[in-house]
Amino acid sequence: MTLTVRQFPCLSDNYGFLIRDEASGKTATIDTPDADAILAELAASGWGRLDYILNTHWHPDHAGGNARLKTEQGCEIIGPEEVTRIAPLDRQVSGGETVMLGETALRVIATPGHTLGHIAYVSDADAMAFVGDTLFALGCGRLFEGTAQQMWTSLQALAALPPQTKVYCAHEYTAANARFALSVDDAPATVERARA
Repeated sequence: MTLTVRQFPCLSDNYGFLIRDEASGKTATIDTPDADAILAELAASGWGRLDYILNTHWHPDHAGGNARLKTEQGCEIIGPEEVTRIAPLDRQVSGGETVMLGETALRVIATPGHTLGHIAYVSDADAMAFVGDTLFALGCGRLFEGTAQQMWTSLQALAALPPQTKVYCAHEYTAANARFALSVDDAPATVERARA
């Protein structure tokens, strides 16, 4: 399988992701932080219409553009049940299920902690994981609804992915996470990682 990813900044610190299954031409956005930015990137890509929205969780900076994109693109909205707090879903998914983007299988992993129903999408064939707000460079998502144990279990599930897996997180928090990490751990490995 070949999955192509277009990553772009949006809002104040979010990343948007458009993904395309090259075999079928089917296209999806991972979350909908900014409908304008997603539509602009879709136009710039030349990929045509948006087929799917794949939500990781319900927060407005991840599902807030669902309604507009659904109206303008006619795409199918897929995500965890909790997304219905702010937007309707066409298909509800949870850990253990698979979402097909054309010929690309996206395995759904339950990753609660940041929110109770948070999920991640993994393309094992392409060694890619779209983790929403579960994992960031030098940090993890805040615990808004879940427990520390739930987040730890979620992080362990992501750590079990093959080491070549490319992880796509939904915010740019690296510098802030590095400052925090150094405030609680000045071990040489932490210092070196913060410099990278």
